[in-house]
Amino acid sequence: MYRTHTCNELTDKDIEKEVTLSGWVHRRRDHGGVIFIDLRDRYGLTQIVSDPEKFADAHWLMDKARSEFVLKISGKVRLRPDNQYNKNLETGKIEVLVSDIQILNEASPPPFEIDQEKQVGEDLRLTYRYLDLRKDRLKNNIILRHNIIKDIRDFFDKEGFLEIETPILIKGTPEGSREYIVPSRIYPGNFYVLPQSPQQLKQLLMISGFDKYFQIARCFRDEDQRGDRQPEFTQLDIEMSFVDEKEVMNLNEKIFIELTEKYCPDKRILSKPFPVLTYKEAMDKYGSDSPDIRFDLELDDVSELVKESEFSVFSNAVKNGGVVKTLRVPGGGNFSRKDIDEYTEMAKAMGAKGLAYIIIDDDGPRSSIVKFFKEDELHALIEKTGAVAGDIIFFAADIYSIACASLGRLRLEIAKRLGLIDKNLFAYVWITDFPMFETNGETGKLDAVHHPFTAPKSGADLLSSPETALAKAYDVVLNGTEIGGGSIRIHNSDTQKAVFKTLDISKEEAEYRFGHMLNAFKYGAPPHGGIAWGLDRLIMIFASEPNIREVIAFPKDQKAKDLMLGSPSQIKKDQLTELQIKLDLKE
Repeated sequence: MYRTHTCNELTDKDIEKEVTLSGWVHRRRDHGGVIFIDLRDRYGLTQIVSDPEKFADAHWLMDKARSEFVLKISGKVRLRPDNQYNKNLETGKIEVLVSDIQILNEASPPPFEIDQEKQVGEDLRLTYRYLDLRKDRLKNNIILRHNIIKDIRDFFDKEGFLEIETPILIKGTPEGSREYIVPSRIYPGNFYVLPQSPQQLKQLLMISGFDKYFQIARCFRDEDQRGDRQPEFTQLDIEMSFVDEKEVMNLNEKIFIELTEKYCPDKRILSKPFPVLTYKEAMDKYGSDSPDIRFDLELDDVSELVKESEFSVFSNAVKNGGVVKTLRVPGGGNFSRKDIDEYTEMAKAMGAKGLAYIIIDDDGPRSSIVKFFKEDELHALIEKTGAVAGDIIFFAADIYSIACASLGRLRLEIAKRLGLIDKNLFAYVWITDFPMFETNGETGKLDAVHHPFTAPKSGADLLSSPETALAKAYDVVLNGTEIGGGSIRIHNSDTQKAVFKTLDISKEEAEYRFGHMLNAFKYGAPPHGGIAWGLDRLIMIFASEPNIREVIAFPKDQKAKDLMLGSPSQIKKDQLTELQIKLDLKE
């Protein structure tokens, strides 16, 4: 027997018990011939101690043990002296006097300290991820992840949902992101892909009659990485039949509140029920379809006030179909020139050509652009934005999307720098009424904003004016991060074919890519809808971590590489031959 107890189990109720523990040497101290070791396992720490006179052999082996050695020890539990209690440990009142010890495995000196939370480069941490996972931070994140997923499963089970697994090897049906391709040995020249999501499969389950489905689903997208993205990630996938948008949103709101109150009891939820903003309202007010609403900085549209001004940057933008948006920052009048230059570069990074500003002093407005405005125009601008002495007004003049995005980025950065964000607040918000389509900047064609199976709102004219069509889609956002997105789906062939036509997908291509869906619609598809959560993102926020790599056991780095296993890697020539694949790599 390797252990009778874990290293977080013994208390002063176990005094005089003979016990056996196994674990790693977390920390070792030599106090004048008496060796103290904090023995660690997944559950916690227990202090063990040697006695060179009573148990000389055990003392000798404890003296030999070093950091991360794996030990099995036996001994008697005893009370620590009163002045040596460790109030930070569950086992802080006791220690084990070691009578017998085995070194199960020695360990090389680790590349970074396990017993301390010191700054370590991420590349090193990912290369030795199995060591990084021994540290409390990562260990606790993985335990949190397990508990949240368990509670999610329990919740949906009680609500009458069935967890149904869907295939990982599927047919390629490009829906936006690039897919990972898997060659077939049995059928040379043919390929599977890894699913970007189980979207079509869960819709087919609704057609199959399983009216409440969920799955903790692995998904794969071959896209550029950032803090909240990974090549492979985990979704909570949900689909329901005979529901409308509100029913889906209400059910999800219920579990979000339950999880928040259980795992983040120190966080205050901004509003219950969650506020609802249309896509247009979110963009107009916050410059983002994933707004952080924990603070009040809002954008204004002053296009009508400046369209006839002598400042051609503004007037020309409006005449060319663009807008002029503003962001008033209370107390921002004391921003330095360096601050304003940094904010200007941020706006440019979002596509803006520049950033204009007006500072409101006690004596009135001050800026290099003030001379281009009449007194009544300046008065109207100040009144519209609500600016007072000490404030600064930033202006973005561009097409709607760029003007919103540039000031939206500024809004968030300024709030961080000025300390306007309440870190103890959880601000959930629903975003609804998304556009059905958006123009692809490269091809000039229309793309589906979400996916081509999203149902249009009633009254949408998909063929004559698709650019005005709105979708029965909804995203849920937490503190400025989109954590879930879903929609009511198309459930009849005619509407689905109209969407494909709008997206310039020919009948032949639609049949090749989505024939299974179109055929299934012929056999009585129920109205249905659902949502998918980014579980990694949600757990990241619950764990107060800066990126999702900190809540995934074995993540890829920011370049989609697995530094621990060394992948992606080359495949041997005989494997390629068996697959009948020939490489023609460019230099």
